[in-house]
Amino acid sequence: MISKKEVEHIASLAGIALSEEEKELFTKQFNEILSYFHKIDELDLEEVEPTYHVVELSNVFREDEVTEPLPLELAILNAPKKKDGYIKAPKII
Repeated sequence: MISKKEVEHIASLAGIALSEEEKELFTKQFNEILSYFHKIDELDLEEVEPTYHVVELSNVFREDEVTEPLPLELAILNAPKKKDGYIKAPKII
């Protein structure tokens, strides 16, 4: 069970302020979510094989295929900003 004090701690870690109503609401919601996990814990899974992925696919790759590059005019056609035939992007420093 999650206490109101723990909800306050989580909120402080997230840097958000909660009203008393929100604290009560989130305490209730967290506990409802955790109750679902407790239901899963109660399941008998002895005969279920462990799995890491629901679809048993292994290394499904496609072969590389050499194709002609997209013409520059088409590549920059929908770019929001262009300069001297190139896509202009904001500086990132």
